[in-house]
Amino acid sequence: MARTKPRPLPAGRITGRPVVAIVGRPNVGKSTLFNRLIGGRRAIVSEVAGTTRDRLYGEAQMGRLSFAVIDTGGLVPSADEGYPALIRLQVETAMTEADVILFLVDAASGVMPLDEEITQLLRRTDKAVLLLANKADNDARREAATEFYSLALGDPIPVSAYHSIGLGDLRERLEALLPPAEAAAPAESLRLAIVGRPNVGKSALVNAILGQERVLVSAEPGTTRDAVDTSLEYQGKQLLLIDTAGIRRRGRITRGVEKYSVLRAEQALTRADIGLLVLEAPAGVAAQDLHIAGYVANAHKGLIMVANKWDLLDDTEENREEFARRALRRLRFAPWAPLAFVSAKTGLNIDGLLDLALEVGDSRFLRVPTGELNTVMQKAVAAHRPPSKGRRTLRILYVTQAEANPPTFVFFVSDASLLHFSYRRYLENALRRAFGFEGTAIRLTFRSRGGVQ
Repeated sequence: MARTKPRPLPAGRITGRPVVAIVGRPNVGKSTLFNRLIGGRRAIVSEVAGTTRDRLYGEAQMGRLSFAVIDTGGLVPSADEGYPALIRLQVETAMTEADVILFLVDAASGVMPLDEEITQLLRRTDKAVLLLANKADNDARREAATEFYSLALGDPIPVSAYHSIGLGDLRERLEALLPPAEAAAPAESLRLAIVGRPNVGKSALVNAILGQERVLVSAEPGTTRDAVDTSLEYQGKQLLLIDTAGIRRRGRITRGVEKYSVLRAEQALTRADIGLLVLEAPAGVAAQDLHIAGYVANAHKGLIMVANKWDLLDDTEENREEFARRALRRLRFAPWAPLAFVSAKTGLNIDGLLDLALEVGDSRFLRVPTGELNTVMQKAVAAHRPPSKGRRTLRILYVTQAEANPPTFVFFVSDASLLHFSYRRYLENALRRAFGFEGTAIRLTFRSRGGVQ
């Protein structure tokens, strides 16, 4: 089969639904509206201007109306350096993808110079624009919303994203503008969460995989705040990349935005199939890397160790083997996790990393026939007898695979209280020798008359 490069998929291509982008200057309530439309708290909301930096995607349902929605950072059209300039590029990409743009302004503060600058930018697009006067949660502010007629973008719609006011009027306007959703259901994706300590190159890795500046990259730790989802096609399969904020030790996490960023990263891992744990290769495997790896393994996810910045070291077979030996010594609790050597800066082995992710995905969804499974377990028991207590010996009566993703095996035994952790590990190793399961945690459950262990 011919190899294909990773191809990012726009929101409408993924969901078969029209796309709505929310834009506006900083701190007018864009993320609050985004969360209201998707019916959840995906975006971090803060009074600190500039909290949202990357594009965030979600799926909105308003009555019979269904569409993809994009949250964006605060737009400063004239910005040409620093975070504001990077955010501006993200907003412009969202506007390009959108069928309709929601231009959010603040009814409490009235027309601001930045609103007028954004209006000039919107007039140069060929997209439909709806003007929303947010924070219109009382009669005085709804009356004040008429001030925005001066922008000449049509009738302003008074809304309050926080109090869910005016969304019915918004729905009616969207119904008149949005194309119908396609009937085809979206394909199931293999979900990859990019996790790791701050500033190890997680966002740079996402951009290297996609071949574009999908997420903001900066030498300053803490650039990524929300969990940022991006879908792509690779080798004919659909993947979902989830870029996350850097996870520091609990005692070093500051209150406010960073606290919620780390929480979003941990939540992103719960909805992922595989965690790609990005390491800073020149620094080796740090204590916090082990903590994050343990979190991934305990959640029974797939795990790939990604040694990034490998371009800073001599790429020799000897160096790779030595790094792998040192990593394995530290990662004794997850010896099944493979290691990939990459460079987000140079593109070294990016395709190899994606190939490895597909292999680990296959392992997570592998189902073993019951007869074959019991034959392997009978041989394992015959080679190494189960533990006993006094006259009582553990007997394994029957084994079945209850589910995949993660691979879960139920052992029906005479008395689960006789099981020792070392024998549990022996049985897991026997399963791995027989069937692989490279790169993924597997779950073993033991049932007896006394219950489950």
